[in-house]
Amino acid sequence: MTVLPLARRSPGIFLVGVMCLGLAACSGEDPDAGTNGVAGLTAPKIQSRTVKAAQGAGAVRLSGTVVSSGHSYKIDMRLKDEGGTGSVTTGGRTFQLLRVKEHLFLKADADFWTHQDSKGSGSAAQGGTAAAADKLDGKYVKVPQGDPAYRRLSGFTVKGALLDGLLTLHGKVEKGDRGSAGGVRTVELTGDKGAGGTLDVSLEGTPYPLRLERAGGAGTLQLTDWGKDFTLSEPGKGDTVDYGAQLPTS
Repeated sequence: MTVLPLARRSPGIFLVGVMCLGLAACSGEDPDAGTNGVAGLTAPKIQSRTVKAAQGAGAVRLSGTVVSSGHSYKIDMRLKDEGGTGSVTTGGRTFQLLRVKEHLFLKADADFWTHQDSKGSGSAAQGGTAAAADKLDGKYVKVPQGDPAYRRLSGFTVKGALLDGLLTLHGKVEKGDRGSAGGVRTVELTGDKGAGGTLDVSLEGTPYPLRLERAGGAGTLQLTDWGKDFTLSEPGKGDTVDYGAQLPTS
């Protein structure tokens, strides 16, 4: 049998060989090359790292919907350890929240306050409602710490507690598919195959949680602006109303 020298072999055979070598090399490439590497970890370890990253971040922005106790809230809040600021919409009405350390302020229009006081009856109550609404319209109202509304409303502004509650996946935590959120590559974590919630974790830089679908259809949230600081300051006296010992929302 005569063996042709390399130079006299068929060019087609040579190219096929090169392509096969190339494919073999490609098949061995790491699909997570260039990422932070967390996709190669077990689901519990990924969850542990993303929770630790979230807790360690100086600031975050939460936007989306939260369903709690039968009520749906649309939120857009910027949070850090010293407080938070942003908006909450529920029942078709929107109000602003601002917390600077232990001082909590609420701002809304007259229609919001009229609705809050609408449980009153009789002409005197209606007159009081209108007067209170006019006084509070567009002003920051300082929420007394002893008022029942303080604990309920401040819950939207406490970064640590809010993240701890939102980032919990129920049931067995498993690793899902790779995807993206806001243009950032992610890996999915699911609780109870999705019934216990789904969390998308960043594969770029710090493994922050970027998107959350809460268990039981209790809302979907985007988590952005991790570590981006923002200014928190109390409103001026001319923009603030001290309603006294109890708000009309109580």
